[in-house]
Amino acid sequence: MTEAPAPAQQPELSEFLQTWSASLSQVVGQITGSPVPCTLQAEAPSGTPPTVEVDLWALVTCSGSVRGEMSFRLPGTTVLRLAQIFMSEPATPEAQPSADHRDAVIELLRQVSGIVSTAAKGRWGDIQILVELGAAAPSWTSGGSFWLLAGDEGPAAMVLEAALSAALVAELRAEKPEVPKAESVKVATDSAPPNRLTDSQQSAGALDMLMDVQLAMTMRFGARRMLLREVLDLGPGSVIELDKKIQEPVDLLLDGRLVARGEVVVIDGSYGLRVTDVSPLQAD
Repeated sequence: MTEAPAPAQQPELSEFLQTWSASLSQVVGQITGSPVPCTLQAEAPSGTPPTVEVDLWALVTCSGSVRGEMSFRLPGTTVLRLAQIFMSEPATPEAQPSADHRDAVIELLRQVSGIVSTAAKGRWGDIQILVELGAAAPSWTSGGSFWLLAGDEGPAAMVLEAALSAALVAELRAEKPEVPKAESVKVATDSAPPNRLTDSQQSAGALDMLMDVQLAMTMRFGARRMLLREVLDLGPGSVIELDKKIQEPVDLLLDGRLVARGEVVVIDGSYGLRVTDVSPLQAD
């Protein structure tokens, strides 16, 4: 990767990467229940293992008001520690990262990206961020590499190498034009009888009356068919395997009907849903 000046010399990149750093700290801290410091630096920390085949590559694609790519390279030790935190597993440094661990880290980074997207809106506008598991290092032209260090200082820190594409760097540095205000539109009403509402206005009025009605929404993580005897055998400590994997979207239901799908996120210590797909409601 290309050597990059210190983040302080590149204010736009520093601001964007500091947003990732703070968001990673927030998500991991909410999971562990205690603050997890995360710092940004322009040089690889001493003792950072070299790139090897078993490293995890997380590929990030930005679209919307800012377009470009970035990647995260995580050594196996960082993958294992982050996955054990996310999956509430006991810390076992001697274990080897599994496919489930890698999927868990990708899901954690997706939750981080959701916070980044919200935090960056005031500076760059609406940015859609997609995080996917990569098979190898990206092939795009690099605009610079930086390192995020999470957790304890020194050799025990979790290290994430962040590389930005040249296209993303150019987008972050570009001046974004202000969104023009919509001009007021005068609607001609001469042809409408006085003091009478059109059908569309009546429908809009009826719809407005329903807008404050509260609806019960349910988030479905998965399902499982069980025999009655299996249900009767349930007790404290029982584990039920559902039909969805960690990386699959969960369902948002309204009165048992699917209305949207999305990714599970953590918001102030509570579960939330970042919607990725909306299903139209259909009447019976």
